[in-house]
Amino acid sequence: MTAVLHGRFAEGASLLARALARGLPSSTPAELLRICVVALVVGDITAALDAATRALALARTEDRGTLLPQITEYLAYAELRAGHHARAHAHATQGLRLAERTGQRNAAAHHHALLAMTAFVTGDTPGCLAHAGAATETAAAHGLGMTRALAAWALARADLAAGRPREAVGRLAPLVQPPAPVGHWALRMLAVPCFVEAAVLAGRMEGTAEAVAEFAEWTAWTADPQAPGQLARCRALLAADPGRAGSHYVRALALHDDAGADFERSRTELLWGTALRRARRLLEARDRLRSALAGFERCGAVHWSARTRAELRATGAAVDGPDPEPGDALRALTPQQLRIARCVAEGATNREIAERLSVSTRTVEHHLRNTFATLGVRSRVELARRLR
Repeated sequence: MTAVLHGRFAEGASLLARALARGLPSSTPAELLRICVVALVVGDITAALDAATRALALARTEDRGTLLPQITEYLAYAELRAGHHARAHAHATQGLRLAERTGQRNAAAHHHALLAMTAFVTGDTPGCLAHAGAATETAAAHGLGMTRALAAWALARADLAAGRPREAVGRLAPLVQPPAPVGHWALRMLAVPCFVEAAVLAGRMEGTAEAVAEFAEWTAWTADPQAPGQLARCRALLAADPGRAGSHYVRALALHDDAGADFERSRTELLWGTALRRARRLLEARDRLRSALAGFERCGAVHWSARTRAELRATGAAVDGPDPEPGDALRALTPQQLRIARCVAEGATNREIAERLSVSTRTVEHHLRNTFATLGVRSRVELARRLR
């Protein structure tokens, strides 16, 4: 662990892998919990899930109630790393009840952070905010770096799902950028793909190349099944040449398939589809976006599904789902005009809208002029009132 903490990843991974191999036959809940931690550090998510599941079963049999909140904490975290959001939510919910019952406030705070991570996927925005707030409050009082970082990461992912990359990069930059990142070393590399995505969408590229270079070094030794596909996606986002970006996206999708990462695959297809739409390659964009939408719907990722439907409508495609046009007058607006009008109603500037929707400021201005004319309004205040 000392080698890992000092950045000697290959050396640390080799030693931890030996420890993991020796410890797998362990038969006590406490030993299995330590093995789960080692497995998570080296990225062996399958071993982590196995150790935590065995530890939970033994602890229940031996009636070790005080250890159960910690075991469910690491089991939920391992499920989250595996992309099993529903299972992670179930274990974290159970763990929170156990932690509160036994007065383990630190464990309860970490379960709140885990529930914030799962709530954003299901579209439970109030739940995400509430759990993140509870986690952050205890983390600040007790100096819990990992809990605080996990809560911030959850809020940043919620921002990304809602199309707010500026807010997301503001939360993520302190977690991943040197010289002294805020948060916890165990989450620093895991948050890099979200940071790169948010930074590129927001047009704030500072530190992205360095972050991806370090993430590539980490990917070379970790066994985390998600990392190779995420690295390819990061390289696609940073590629200046569209053809090179496309090659990276193709590789990312293949790697996601190897890892069985449905949610991460859908995120990659959404980003590729958005890039194709901006390049006016609308037919290709629709194919990618439809595939992304199907994946998000399988995962129950409500906000990500909504964002993908909006991207599809921006390509001119007909999309099944909630009616985006609530009033008779608004039905005359195009899907893109309605998206921009809603951003205006939220108080966003033209520049912020352009960043959120991945278009130019001039495009936003053009759509706003047409929207004003269609609805017969003269100001942003009138437009917001009309939308309400």
